[in-house]
Amino acid sequence: MMPFWISLTAFSLLLGGSYANAASSVNLNVTGTITPSACNPHLSNGGVYDLGKIQAKDLNIDQPTELRAQSLRLELACEALTLVALKPRDNRPNTHFDSGNNIKFGLGLINGNEKVGSMLLRLPSIMADGTEMFAIGSVGQTSWSPTDILSPTFLTSFTPDRGIPNMAPAPIQRLSADVLITPRIAPANTLTLTEEVPIDGSATLEINYL
Repeated sequence: MMPFWISLTAFSLLLGGSYANAASSVNLNVTGTITPSACNPHLSNGGVYDLGKIQAKDLNIDQPTELRAQSLRLELACEALTLVALKPRDNRPNTHFDSGNNIKFGLGLINGNEKVGSMLLRLPSIMADGTEMFAIGSVGQTSWSPTDILSPTFLTSFTPDRGIPNMAPAPIQRLSADVLITPRIAPANTLTLTEEVPIDGSATLEINYL
């Protein structure tokens, strides 16, 4: 809302001199933090889960088909103890078929509008610096709550405390976690399957320094 307010005010001042006491200047501030340490992420198998070929005849006609879940190993190595969170991005936005459920990631489109399916990313096991950790999520970094998923709709960080009030991220230096990928295909009667089509899920796990 701030850019709109500034331009509206500037436009008003150009129209006339009836506002003799109006301010003649406005401040623009640039804020941020330079962090002394950086973290490097790594996913096992190059971050790829290959489902192979799936026969169309094996898909459920009028309900989703759950596919085999697979884990990839996520490693974070930081130069020093660092407060971090993961900020997932769905590289196939608006393609998950679960209506109203935007915590999942899409698997691409057929014919430009048929949603192939969705995948859910979970964190069933997390260790950092020799301590068991638990995932916590936040939309705006002001309030954190327990979660076990990675989602494009919120940040996910880590804490050694479980089930306590006022949960907050803890600094980590080396973290290892299982990322459990659970894909499923939309009902076959919603898809055109007359020729081979790709399953095209893609997500980016961006490190966000807190």
